Amino acid sequence: MKHLTIIVPNGENNLSSIVGAYKIFTRANAYWKETGKKELFAIQLAGISKTVDFYEGLFTVKPHVDVSAVKKTDLIIIPSLNHNYEQAVASNHELIDWIAKQYRNGSEIATICTGAFMLASSGLLDGKSCSTHWAVTDHFRSMFPNVNLKTDRLITDENGIYTNGGAYSFLNLMIYLVEKYYDRQTAIFCAKVFQIEIERQSQSEFIIFKGQKSHGDEMIKKAQDYIEKNLQEKISIAHLSSKFSVGRRNFDRRFIKATGNTPVEYSQRVKIESAKKAFENSRKTINEVMYEVGYSDVKAFREVFRKITGMSPIEYKGKYNKEALV
Repeated sequence: MKHLTIIVPNGENNLSSIVGAYKIFTRANAYWKETGKKELFAIQLAGISKTVDFYEGLFTVKPHVDVSAVKKTDLIIIPSLNHNYEQAVASNHELIDWIAKQYRNGSEIATICTGAFMLASSGLLDGKSCSTHWAVTDHFRSMFPNVNLKTDRLITDENGIYTNGGAYSFLNLMIYLVEKYYDRQTAIFCAKVFQIEIERQSQSEFIIFKGQKSHGDEMIKKAQDYIEKNLQEKISIAHLSSKFSVGRRNFDRRFIKATGNTPVEYSQRVKIESAKKAFENSRKTINEVMYEVGYSDVKAFREVFRKITGMSPIEYKGKYNKEALV
């Protein structure tokens, strides 16, 4: 029998991702028994404290074992740390060291949402792809510049390390892992029982782009402000760089370093974010919104919109605007 260890870190973290992971794998085990097979996993909650309180003591979790008693495990699940990731990393060094040791001994590891901060702190994500909640990407990049962050991806799978996007998208990761460890039939069964959309690959449509401003380059901040205040313009990056008396190549380099996007990508994201809000909150047509955000070519607008959101403009409007369905 394989061993699954669900981590219970110290600190005010996320209870739903612990309970959700436990319930889905427990149900997968039960399904295997019902179909005449043996349970695949022995499932344990493990931590470094006897009890961990959640939501100001409203709930308490009592891990089955201390991690020091777990000498070998096959799969480790790190739950979301909510927005307490820096505090969680600081108060769980023993747990982080244990996770790194287990990986070196052959364990696979899955992180949920901001649990990626804990795994990245171990150094195991350096040079690897990783996803996490789109809302914390700036902090993650500044803390872990050697990690290849893929915030549009719902799930990453690389060298026995699995990560996923934000919040309740962890349910999709659990179904993905059930299929990986059990089989497709069990994954479909669990998806139906828990009513989880199977095969979801992207969290792009959920991203709210606010612009990466947590950097110290004042010239780039001014350039960002100019882009954001001039949505209807088809901005020439050469003109923009000359406006700030910087060579084009140097401007591009500084912009990418500060924001993680090229100037063109940043302009596209700002325009598409504005278009999304218009589709959500108004009766404006696709063409009206397109012109408002500086596009005159329907095909180009549709292609950029799909690249950023994973959906066409008409699909997005139909999904998020109730009036559009009337």
